[in-house]
Amino acid sequence: MIDACKMNKTKLVFFDNTYMYPQDDRVLTEKTFFAPVGRKGRVRREMAEMLLKEMESSELEVVICRAPEFYGPGKTQSITNTLIFNTIKESKKLKVPLSANKKRSLIWTPDASRATALIGNTPDAFGQTWHLPVDKSHPTYKEFIRMASEIYSRDLKYSVVPKFMFKIGSFFNKSVKELLELLPRYEHDNIFDDSKFRKKFPDFQVTSYKQGITIIKDEQHLGNKIIK
Repeated sequence: MIDACKMNKTKLVFFDNTYMYPQDDRVLTEKTFFAPVGRKGRVRREMAEMLLKEMESSELEVVICRAPEFYGPGKTQSITNTLIFNTIKESKKLKVPLSANKKRSLIWTPDASRATALIGNTPDAFGQTWHLPVDKSHPTYKEFIRMASEIYSRDLKYSVVPKFMFKIGSFFNKSVKELLELLPRYEHDNIFDDSKFRKKFPDFQVTSYKQGITIIKDEQHLGNKIIK
């Protein structure tokens, strides 16, 4: 990809995740050092370091747009969508990984797309890493589910899945096995600092968690009506 961009003299806008960051309580900024846990994190670190090297060489105009865990409409694939919203749709008890009392930063997928496009069309944003914008309230899963209960007008029950259950599940499910290396982040507050983006783009409208949950709920309700 890097070679192709150089050959065609085009810019490169890279959409990244946080797998290479430390999985502990520190607030994550664009300057946070890389300390990957597991294969996914090591691959992401290597990719990011390749891009950072290109930034230093000035041979390629490149920008890194980094996002935390997703939640969102449609077929958004994330732990939160799988364990919370898909489970609500199926009228089952919600599942929370490891702890319901740790603060989390989740990004609304359409916000991630809009923010990446905005950065990619801002010439002086290149040559840098940017954290994409999130709702700054950073709720715990307990608080997030309470919001969802109010919006869905239902008392949504949940259970916390302990680490040993994921380890047992990893023997039988490849997806669960791959999830194991990301589990430490659910034992700690996982806060994503987007202040650099907000300072540069103060007019960007971030979707609040209440707005996002309402959109998902309305979409599910419409989908159920179509099925019927």
